[in-house]
Amino acid sequence: MASSTAPAVARGLTTQAAAARLRAEGPNTVAAPARRHLATRIAHQLGDPLVALLIAAAVVTTALGDHPDTVVIALVVVVNTAIGVFQEVRADRAIAALDRMAAPTARVERDGRHLVIPAAELVRDDLVHLEPGDVVPADLRLREAYRLQLEEAALTGESVPVTRQADAEAYAGTVVVTGRATGTVVRTGPASALGRIAALVATTRPAPTPLQRRLARLGRVLGLAAVVLSAAVFAVGVAGGRSVVEMAVTAVSLVVAAVPESLPAVVTLALALGARRMAAIRAIPRRLHAVETLGSVTVVASDKTGTLTEGRMTVQRALTADGTGYRVRGTGYDPGGELRDDVGEPAKPGPALRDLARAVLLCNDAALAAPTEDHPRWTPIGDPLEAALVAFAQRCGLEPAAERAAWPRLAELPFEQETRRMVTVHRRPGGGFLVVCKGAPESVLAAPLVDGVTSEMLAGAHRVAADGLRVLAVATGILDTAPDPARVTGLRPVGLVAVGDPVRSSAPEIAAAFAQAGIRLVLITGDHPATAAAIGGQLGIWRGGDGVVRGDDGGLTRHGVDGQRIFARIQPEQKLDIIAALQAGGHVVAMTGDGVNDAPALRRADIGVAMGGGTEVARQAADLVLVDDNLGTVGAAVAEGRRVYDNIRRFLRYALAGGVAEILVMLTGPFLGLAVPLLPAQILWINLLTHGVPGVALGAEPAEPGIMRRPPRSPQESVLGAGLLRGVLLAGALLAAVVLGAGVAAHALDRPWQSIVFVVLGLGQLGIALAVRAPRRPGGPGNRALVAAVALSALLQLAGVLLPPLRELLGTGALSATDLVACAVVATVPGLAIRLTATGGKGKDRWLKWR
Repeated sequence: MASSTAPAVARGLTTQAAAARLRAEGPNTVAAPARRHLATRIAHQLGDPLVALLIAAAVVTTALGDHPDTVVIALVVVVNTAIGVFQEVRADRAIAALDRMAAPTARVERDGRHLVIPAAELVRDDLVHLEPGDVVPADLRLREAYRLQLEEAALTGESVPVTRQADAEAYAGTVVVTGRATGTVVRTGPASALGRIAALVATTRPAPTPLQRRLARLGRVLGLAAVVLSAAVFAVGVAGGRSVVEMAVTAVSLVVAAVPESLPAVVTLALALGARRMAAIRAIPRRLHAVETLGSVTVVASDKTGTLTEGRMTVQRALTADGTGYRVRGTGYDPGGELRDDVGEPAKPGPALRDLARAVLLCNDAALAAPTEDHPRWTPIGDPLEAALVAFAQRCGLEPAAERAAWPRLAELPFEQETRRMVTVHRRPGGGFLVVCKGAPESVLAAPLVDGVTSEMLAGAHRVAADGLRVLAVATGILDTAPDPARVTGLRPVGLVAVGDPVRSSAPEIAAAFAQAGIRLVLITGDHPATAAAIGGQLGIWRGGDGVVRGDDGGLTRHGVDGQRIFARIQPEQKLDIIAALQAGGHVVAMTGDGVNDAPALRRADIGVAMGGGTEVARQAADLVLVDDNLGTVGAAVAEGRRVYDNIRRFLRYALAGGVAEILVMLTGPFLGLAVPLLPAQILWINLLTHGVPGVALGAEPAEPGIMRRPPRSPQESVLGAGLLRGVLLAGALLAAVVLGAGVAAHALDRPWQSIVFVVLGLGQLGIALAVRAPRRPGGPGNRALVAAVALSALLQLAGVLLPPLRELLGTGALSATDLVACAVVATVPGLAIRLTATGGKGKDRWLKWR
């Protein structure tokens, strides 16, 4: 039969009944999440520990009259708050995209009449009519179905249209490819398939990024340490006879100097530069922190269809009746391509292959549309699988229009799920009739439909199917009289064609690059386990004997997913379980995808990566959008994220080393005869010059050599971990020792020792900025901005003792040329020592320990 019918029921609702249900149940739209007031959003952002520390620093700098620092800190707070508020409204946009995807109108029966109404007015028990090209407006229980095939790729990830029969369900948001149907509405709005995904998107909030968690911990630690140490300085000063007011101002100034309040500015600039670099390689970050998060990724969980594969069906293998095998190469539905034999050598289509290609072209209802300005690629008209057969015929040298005109179709038996085959009858150019049958091998290669030995061909079909391809068998017969297509017998097999969604040519290389970078690539798909394993084998992430986790078998726990790389038969909700299990195991997870079904997982992952050619829903839910749909771009983005994180740590080493040195100088100086080593204004001046432009310029340092040949950092590692804290303390102690030595010597020589301490401390910190630069590749990019920033800050530091207005403002004294030269020479010692330590030792770059 060509159609199927469910038991008859009443034909649709009455208008009054529909209106009553609409009032009771609400419109058939995806529910939007509750909106939060702007003030609530802002207050949530200002509660962050690091932002709170910045606000406290702004209050202090305002009280001390340090207006430049106050303006900078306030600007950083405003920018960071705006970014956070923007992140919170992204879920609303994803829900709006789901609504736009839903069908705008629907054809229904009410009061015995056929009406076209807005899809939002549908209610349960409405009777809906579906035609090719329609978007299913709500979840339907099909009552009648005639050759109905639905495109569910955006919802389920399945690239092949799905046949639906009477009494089956058709889900909201899917598209009718062929056939027609009627169905009764069973679920609308939030209860529909789209609605359930929308609910997952709305309720799934991304966890704080690794950098945000690390900086929050750092903010608390630095704030507490600075207050405690500054209180110690206050106590030492008062005990030494200084006034309480003077030492209170000094202590507060030291708090500001010890805390790198320009850190958020450095982070923001580094992330913004990273975002701009990513955009240049066609990866668009939707939020700044996504840039750094990529650098911490330990697992990339990838969807199959359209991400690792081309997302377009194509014939990949062909086997003729004489046993000759061919491998077919081409891109999507583009008729261009080439043929190769089983050993990979170029091959030309022989008569047997042309007969096979002609048969699949004639027993076929699809066509191909040539590229246009609006659609720059070849696109299928009709069933994508049949369109792939048309492209295959063209790659074999056949012209579809000419062949179909020369072999006109006279009769047909459409494909049915029960028989799993299609039969067509054609008039031969030389007289007589050609019968073509194509379909599942078990159905086509069976007596009495086909004569002859078919066991070898069936065995070949099973071997190819094991590679994850969909195999079609083809048989033909030549008759003198036109037969009934439902009763043909005595056909002879002409061959097999294997159709699949091919792996992108660059995908295996990308998988290898991830492995080299210590990143585990896992495949998550709704496909059959054999298909998933075959794709994994082509990618090089799965070998025979490795496990395949099935969503229909359960086991999606932390221990069930640990170490696994292939997940098959996965539903949208289960993607969330997989990501949660990976995160519970300590992983930073990036999820890639392009369909509606991927949106909740994209939101739940540490970073969601959407394909630019995918659905609007996926793009709205993602943190990073790949304009070129190339997963390899993620690798380049990971390198950029690692560069950003390295530069943030580089700034921390530089800035915190200066803060440590200032505190040690202020604590130790009085015991060495230096009553007040630095005045509050001098501390703030050094802080302004060293933490400002040079610190920000450090955020633009180029990537280190081999950045993608090292494992990712542990998500649990502190931002000061991996030896950085030790480096900060050693550098700070070294700088303090040099400064105190210079001050004690100047005091003994009856020179203006406080001004010398001021100059040496400022220049010494700037020297450390040059020392902590990234290692350079021969001929690699440099960072001229850092050199210029250090030079400018050094001149301003010297101006503090050379220009009378600044001397009066800062309380410094004039220094001779000899004093200045001596200060400059002494100030280079800490930087030189750090650089020599970093690059010394048998030519090995030991700087990696200090990153």
